[in-house]
Amino acid sequence: MPEPMVPAQPPEAPLAEIAGIYSQANAWAAPGQWITALHMGPEHCVLATGQNPAEQPSVVLTLALGTQKTARDFFCASLPTPLELETAIASVEDEVYAAYVRHRQWVPEGATSLLCSTDLALHDLATLAGIPEGHARLLSLDAMERLFNRLAAVAQGSPAAHQGLPASPAFAAALLVLRELMHHMPFAAITLLDGAGGSVDRAQ
Repeated sequence: MPEPMVPAQPPEAPLAEIAGIYSQANAWAAPGQWITALHMGPEHCVLATGQNPAEQPSVVLTLALGTQKTARDFFCASLPTPLELETAIASVEDEVYAAYVRHRQWVPEGATSLLCSTDLALHDLATLAGIPEGHARLLSLDAMERLFNRLAAVAQGSPAAHQGLPASPAFAAALLVLRELMHHMPFAAITLLDGAGGSVDRAQ
């Protein structure tokens, strides 16, 4: 494998922040397990993947898929229309696929990586999905998809209050980005650990 690649980070997601999430995830995971730390900021997502907590992550990827940016780029109101949701999915898929191609250059064939985050906005998604509070909350792909289906129902006209969802473009963007990351990287679940997500906006 080539030497670890650590590109320059955008101002709102410094390497020290994602490194802190990565370190916490490694402390929680089993020895030798591949870990991917996720930080979802207003303008970018950052993914840091590696296997050895004593070393820097093997790869750090920055995606132009922040909660505010995605909402600003695709959603004109508090919640998306069906067409806006469809357009956003197509664009986010393209960005995630490009990240997947780069990510797989560093993770061995057949290996899986445990996705972890401490971001408050993602904890909010877990709460909306009915995941109990705890030190390590597991939001599965199926539970996330059921939550996304509730958002899709709102886009089709169901009142947000009836679905138990906030009327928030940042919430919709965070859920959409997480869905595409989990589907296409892919990750079967995300483990949400205690800790502050720093500059991440809460889905309010």
